[in-house]
Amino acid sequence: MSETPTRPVTAVILVAAGSGQRLGYGMPKAAVPLGGETILMHALRGIVASGVSTQVCVVLPEGDDGLRSLCDAFREELADGGPLLTVVDGGPTRADSVRQGIGALMDGIDAVLVHDAARALAPEGVFHRVVDALAAGAEAVIPAVPMVDTVKTVTPTPAGDHAVAPEMVAGTAARENLRAVQTPQGFRAETLRRAHQAAQALEPAEAAAVTDDAMLVEMTGTDVYVVRGSTQSLKITTPLDLIFAEGLLEGPLGARWVEG
Repeated sequence: MSETPTRPVTAVILVAAGSGQRLGYGMPKAAVPLGGETILMHALRGIVASGVSTQVCVVLPEGDDGLRSLCDAFREELADGGPLLTVVDGGPTRADSVRQGIGALMDGIDAVLVHDAARALAPEGVFHRVVDALAAGAEAVIPAVPMVDTVKTVTPTPAGDHAVAPEMVAGTAARENLRAVQTPQGFRAETLRRAHQAAQALEPAEAAAVTDDAMLVEMTGTDVYVVRGSTQSLKITTPLDLIFAEGLLEGPLGARWVEG
């Protein structure tokens, strides 16, 4: 009978430095209310409930005293047990913010999960699947769900046809091979550090094309494994997303219901 692999000592970097402009609340996305609490607090409670982390490093908009106060209050809740809660200021880009979090990790961390506060309702089971894959030997692992929409590649319409439409179809991607990627994304700590160090040498256009940490790791030639994500791990970006998230919280089993 094979033994269950020992889980690595894990930290979670919670990226919560987004401006939230598309939500239209006039405040950072992490501070937007959701079901009686902020998006940030839902994300923090989900991480702690999963039990996977020794440290949670929250990356906040620079100078946001309100969100820092929320973190301070949550730190007091954790006084009787729970992960170490660290707070740092974010940078001008998401990659900069993640690097700020990496720099604040305590000694002895073997693995890092990078999670978006905007995916505040990610089920605990997703965290466990990511960490278990790291324990089984993966250097990098992401949660993802199959694409349900048909996906087309497009090209600009030739000049003479602009009156018809701005774009035209160039091809149709094979949907069975496509996945919509989510967070938390998990990495061996040294693998993530190396990827971010290498990224600092990218040209601005190359850096702008990078959309997640897994992509940085892919660029170093490291294999990235995929585990099952969750349709509940929606990314709250628009007012409609917020309505969907409120609906999940008001469902028959409350927060983190539908699936794990």
